[in-house]
Amino acid sequence: MSLIITDDCHFSFNDYSSCGVYATPKKTDEKWVLDIKCLVDNMPQSALIRYTLSDKEGGVYLQTESEKTELTLDCGSPVLWNGIENPYLYTLKCEIINGAAVLDCVSFKVGFRTIETDSEKGCFLNGKYIKLKGVSRHQDRENMGNAITEREHREDLELILSLGANSVRLAHYQQNSYFYDLCDEYGVLVWAEAPVISSFSPAKQENAKQQLCELVKQNYNHPCIFCWGIENEITQNKKNAKSKALVPCMRELNALVKSLDSSRYTTCAQLSILDSSSPLNAVTDILGYNHYFGWYDFGFDFLNKWLDNFHSAYPETKLCLSEYGAEGLVNLHSASPVQGDYSEEYQCRFHEEYIKAISSRNWLWGSYVWNMFDFGAANRHEGGVTGKNNKGLVTYDRKTKKDSFYLYKAFWSSEPFTHICGERFKNRKAGLYDIKVYSNKETVNLTVNGREYTQHGEKIFIFPEVEIAAGENILTAGEHTVIINGCAETDPAYSIPSESSFVRNWEKKSPEEAVNYLSPESTVKELVLSEDAHIMVNGKLGKDLLKNPLLKLIYPMKIKTALKLGRRLGLTENECELLREYTYAIHK
Repeated sequence: MSLIITDDCHFSFNDYSSCGVYATPKKTDEKWVLDIKCLVDNMPQSALIRYTLSDKEGGVYLQTESEKTELTLDCGSPVLWNGIENPYLYTLKCEIINGAAVLDCVSFKVGFRTIETDSEKGCFLNGKYIKLKGVSRHQDRENMGNAITEREHREDLELILSLGANSVRLAHYQQNSYFYDLCDEYGVLVWAEAPVISSFSPAKQENAKQQLCELVKQNYNHPCIFCWGIENEITQNKKNAKSKALVPCMRELNALVKSLDSSRYTTCAQLSILDSSSPLNAVTDILGYNHYFGWYDFGFDFLNKWLDNFHSAYPETKLCLSEYGAEGLVNLHSASPVQGDYSEEYQCRFHEEYIKAISSRNWLWGSYVWNMFDFGAANRHEGGVTGKNNKGLVTYDRKTKKDSFYLYKAFWSSEPFTHICGERFKNRKAGLYDIKVYSNKETVNLTVNGREYTQHGEKIFIFPEVEIAAGENILTAGEHTVIINGCAETDPAYSIPSESSFVRNWEKKSPEEAVNYLSPESTVKELVLSEDAHIMVNGKLGKDLLKNPLLKLIYPMKIKTALKLGRRLGLTENECELLREYTYAIHK
């Protein structure tokens, strides 16, 4: 808490707690101007406002005095704020002067830049193509919650930058102003958003409008912010996905933000279950979709189909992938990872397919990994961990970079490095293994117990059938060395009990809502009659197991019992496992 003491004449604090000065850089023809609007309380007629724009070194770039509280400064050809490449910042100082006295002063950083998106060509910063390589960020910390200091904020940004990211989505609420300052300073483009989220209803509209006003006005002057997010997954409830009442609500919110700031894009993040043809997708300037194909439902290969189908049907829509991810627990491991096992290895497989899909589509203006860091989630019990979402590329305490972190570093960073995956998969059964290495080098040499292997490729290097002998095995690639112990059996602590390993669809929030979902306790008839079940199973396996006529004979049987008869029904072990897994994620 702080106490602010001012003269009777001062820049206003009463416009949603903004600083009282709004500066809008604009490019007109071949020059730049700075539109400035000051809100001043109790300004005497004899007072003036002195406007000073200083360069990065502190030299005066231009200065003028005026009785006007709104004016346009001709800024000529300033150095541009050019993202991470050159985040050049000027400082604007506005002083209320009355004779020799300075009654009040406000100063902040200003950056001159343009950002444009095109539905076919992607994103352009200052006229140059840029792929927004983004991560989403929650600011809470283990044993600290949101009560973190500037030190923790800076550490977060340093980790994001070390990954090679150039953009961050600050989800799903306004975050500490210091973090926006850091993004200005280091050139990270920011998607800022208000907490209009999940099961939204018209009754929440006034609160949403207030929070959007606060978000925009308090952060208006940050050059790092390129878009305002007006909502996230408001159709999480399937009834909302078909609700006509939400469309006028969102249009009102969008119009509000555009009235507050016409210089930036508006955006939103939709959930997979929202039909591509929904009018909600036409509300904002640019659009994001949150997809978890390969985690909650379908397989990760379904992403390519969805992206291409959407772009073909709606070629004018400026689309990004606003969320995607899979849980990866650093204590769980598998040489044969499968969907829903919470292993660090499956998280890698999931992200490998997603990053390849994203990188191969220039029209996709950006993407945001969910999440940069594990974060607190009181209503979760996932993979044997309570109260936490483990989809981060870095652990909650920021001490461990998961293998998937290095996958993105390989694709995004220019800093040469080599990383051997599976370092924490330490005690495994002796035998032959495919060893995976992530690197942004063209050639990787892997040495295992003195024997050298070489692979040429790009980003993901697989060394097949490498022997892990009994005892200690030393693996070295580039600057990275790991030790794997060849044992009689793989440490059983690396996997969780099968009854705990199913991914529970995050839409299930309460016992009341759970009745709309299948579970192993549901009947075979409920499974067969579920339209979603047919879509999911067919999407994963390429064939519809649920049309097997033998299933009609066991309609009254519980799913968990029927799966024990899988072989008699002609199902493979893998198909039984998939059906068992999906029953937690299928709507009735």
